[in-house]
Amino acid sequence: MIAKHLTAIHPLAWTVIIGTVFGRLVTSMSIPFLAIYLTSTLGIAATETGLIIAASSLAGVAVSFYGGYISDRIGRKKVMLFSAFFWALVFFGFAAADQIWMFFVVNVLNGICRAVFEPASRALLSETTPPEHKLLVFNLRYAAINIGVVFGPIIGLQLGSAQSTFPFVIAGFVYIVYGIVLVVQFAAHRDVANVHISSDVVKPRLGEALRVTTSDRIFLFVLIGTIFCVLGYGHFSSTLAQYLSLTPDLQNGSTIFSYMLAANAAIVLIVQYPVVRFARRFRPIVPLIMGNLLVVLSLIIFGFSHNLFSFLIGVFVFTVGEVLMFTMMDILIDHIAHPDWKGTYFGTIGFNNIGNVLAPITGGLLLDHYAAQGGWMVFVPLALLTAVGLPFLFAAHRRLTIRDQHQTEQQQNSLPDKSSAARA
Repeated sequence: MIAKHLTAIHPLAWTVIIGTVFGRLVTSMSIPFLAIYLTSTLGIAATETGLIIAASSLAGVAVSFYGGYISDRIGRKKVMLFSAFFWALVFFGFAAADQIWMFFVVNVLNGICRAVFEPASRALLSETTPPEHKLLVFNLRYAAINIGVVFGPIIGLQLGSAQSTFPFVIAGFVYIVYGIVLVVQFAAHRDVANVHISSDVVKPRLGEALRVTTSDRIFLFVLIGTIFCVLGYGHFSSTLAQYLSLTPDLQNGSTIFSYMLAANAAIVLIVQYPVVRFARRFRPIVPLIMGNLLVVLSLIIFGFSHNLFSFLIGVFVFTVGEVLMFTMMDILIDHIAHPDWKGTYFGTIGFNNIGNVLAPITGGLLLDHYAAQGGWMVFVPLALLTAVGLPFLFAAHRRLTIRDQHQTEQQQNSLPDKSSAARA
């Protein structure tokens, strides 16, 4: 049965899924170590490092809506190909950088590439996949991310990512290959590549697209709530990485962090299937609420941890929360979005990366002022800030429940009319 479902997946969708494995492999052996490299090797202050790391997410937030919108206007093919090849140049820029301003610039470009490529690729997955297979495809993409992250940090540690920018060269070449494969696949499936630009549906103009997404109350509450979810999630790769490299309580903090990254991805692969089976029983927002609570708990655990074992307990709690938060996210957005504006919706949800902007900044400030007094002085306030998203998620859940009930009633009321018309 599973093999039958897998063979039903479109070749372009498989290209995105497999490309995601290698893309995340090379980025996870370089980007997560950037904060440690800047702090430990170049001697940059934690606050300045936080600003450099935040630059990527800030740029992503600024262009995420436009990235998804542009793919709705001109098609997925042009957007994905341009961003893939330009992303390769950005990684080469990381390798060549040796000044603070250079790292800032290339990290801004890194955020722009991700914000443009990701919405287009997710919209392509949606458009090439029948409704009955979408949950499988989106979760394969999520699994692909974590397969790459399982091995990426370990390879990065062996390549000396915390002391060198050489791994970025490898990332650049991988994205060149990814782009070439996309060129070949789009050429082989021209009907799908041009589905959007050849459609008879008039595409929304920018003002109309922005007005539609911002007037969707359910989507707005989900967006605001997930900003705080992403805020809590973002501390794992920014604040926690810096804390482990700075705290005098631990030796070999970089090594411990690489093990934690690999454990995080491995746990995702182990628990994803049972968690998805559990989460699909509820409306998609319920797993977000549960995930937010677990991430809050994990941040508190990190604040009181003093050895690898306790940190790994925190990683397990964090990872289950991560899966609950993100495993149903694409399905939720796909369900909420207008069929012709999927790229716009997937792009607009990228505004939740405001959380990734705030994470390294707030974390860096707390590290500079309170890290010497203990980890709990850093991570407990961050946990409380993450919990601010809960009221918005509860509000979205309530509205979605009412909307679903209303749609069900409308469908039930329309059935007698259809049967009466048939008899007539």
